Amino acid sequence: MTDYFEVHERDGAARIGELRLADPLTTPAVADEVVTDAGSLWPEEREVPDGDESTLTVLPHRGLPAGTPEEVEDAFAVDYPDVDYPSAAVVTPATAADHGTDAYVLSNASGYAGHAAAFVDAVVSVREATPADTALYLPGVATPANVATLVYAGVDLVDTDRAVLRGTQGFYQTTDGEYFLEDLDELPCACPACQQPASEFDREDCAEHNQRALAAELARVRRRVRDGTLRDYIEGQARHEQWLTATFRRLDQQYSYLEQRTPVVRRNEITAATDDTIRRVEIQRFAERVTNRYRSRFSNPLVLVPCSAKKPYSESQSHGQYHDVIQWRAHVASMTSPIGVVPQELELTYPAQHYDSVVTGEWTATEIEFVSDVLEAYLRRNDYPKVVAHVPPEGYREIVERATADLDVEPVFTVEDHPTTGDSLSNLAAELEGELKYPKREREHNTIRAIADYQFGDGAGDELFDDLHTESRYPKLRVTDGDGEQLAAMVPEYGVLSLTVAGARRWVDSDAPVARVEIDDFVPHGSVLAPGVVDASDSIRPGDEVVIEGPSAFGVGRAAMSGPEMVESTRGIASEVRHVDER
Repeated sequence: MTDYFEVHERDGAARIGELRLADPLTTPAVADEVVTDAGSLWPEEREVPDGDESTLTVLPHRGLPAGTPEEVEDAFAVDYPDVDYPSAAVVTPATAADHGTDAYVLSNASGYAGHAAAFVDAVVSVREATPADTALYLPGVATPANVATLVYAGVDLVDTDRAVLRGTQGFYQTTDGEYFLEDLDELPCACPACQQPASEFDREDCAEHNQRALAAELARVRRRVRDGTLRDYIEGQARHEQWLTATFRRLDQQYSYLEQRTPVVRRNEITAATDDTIRRVEIQRFAERVTNRYRSRFSNPLVLVPCSAKKPYSESQSHGQYHDVIQWRAHVASMTSPIGVVPQELELTYPAQHYDSVVTGEWTATEIEFVSDVLEAYLRRNDYPKVVAHVPPEGYREIVERATADLDVEPVFTVEDHPTTGDSLSNLAAELEGELKYPKREREHNTIRAIADYQFGDGAGDELFDDLHTESRYPKLRVTDGDGEQLAAMVPEYGVLSLTVAGARRWVDSDAPVARVEIDDFVPHGSVLAPGVVDASDSIRPGDEVVIEGPSAFGVGRAAMSGPEMVESTRGIASEVRHVDER
């Protein structure tokens, strides 16, 4: 049971936590002043220290280098004692397990620095083998240049050992690398250690500067984690060192590790500045759900249109011009990088209205491949009587042609030069001549069901809302049943559904997969804390709609952590509670 560490906020594998010492420490942080090492068991046996609540005590341990044979690790494994003060255990990827401590120290951590594959494998292995609400400590690794990537991977505690060592060796560290002290004509920093001429700046000053630069970078990283923008930051910041770029790309390949920890909705905007953005969990998850969960319920032709800088697309000037021509006679889907394909019903759904991309007028090979693959999968799943591609020739046309090359689909291209010219719009109108408009009621009902499919699973829209009525105006639609009881409401900020208790009961009674949080015998108000969780669905992700059930209560809310973390954790808010009925 973890008594002295609690996670408060999450941004993928990165966390804002609290090491609950006599003087609490907000993580990620430098741990120099709060860690006491009880020593190695290699030279001699050691007594279990008394410890106290002012420091994190690393219990007597045996460090092992990477590559140690498993039988050797087993032979020299340490049986860590159960203590009643903040403690840490030293582990390797092979020996990592729940040892009952509050933190885990990666043995020989410095040996992984510079080796992306080994580093990612080690961190992921340790994080997945140890309880979710424990801290991960990597000594001897952190620098101002790499600490953002360390935190992104899941590290909570670091020290200044490497920064100090490099300083005493004459290496001046910054967030974009390090410089030989002798090569600096001026000091590119405003910290107290640097408030002197470069000619008087010695190696002791350099070590102090490196420490201050590391502390400043950690403060910046904590702000990024709170804002949910750490990935945006490292996509640019990590490129000055090849191993850091390789590290976050390797982490992208550990999709299940990041996906489990990445919220399904959040407020911040995604900055799509590089091809690496396409591999982000949020982008891949959206594409997967659109091509595996979503199904068009319209019998009208499909019109593919380019995205717009303004979000949601329907509020842009260009999409307003398309709408004036289409007039609800066709189903519209937008093509965009890095999102892929966005059906009109999901234009508000995160991250479809929460991104901004760099516009150059040209598509990269990676973008063309990704969007064409998504479009092909989308068209295989959805059968349209006609596909009209009202897209610019550059890039878009190649994507459509690649996506339909192996399909029984003959797309009609309607753009002469630009989608909003008179000739192009006239061509679009001609292709829709004679098509009937679908009514507002059908549009609203299909939107609710499409969001439900995306949010809850394939077919959930029909399962939950086989009979429904909509009230209010889009995008603030309210959903009621035939008797007028409210089942859900659309949340414009995220483009998802917020269920009432009646809606949650209908979800439980349906054949759609239910995200359940089983709680102990109490009635929650406001939130459910992790100690009150008995069990939770593995599929739950932060931000998911969840059903909360216990002997004394039935409710609905939004998850604050993943299902596995709810079960493992002994501290923190597991789920917010929106509505609850006492049994």
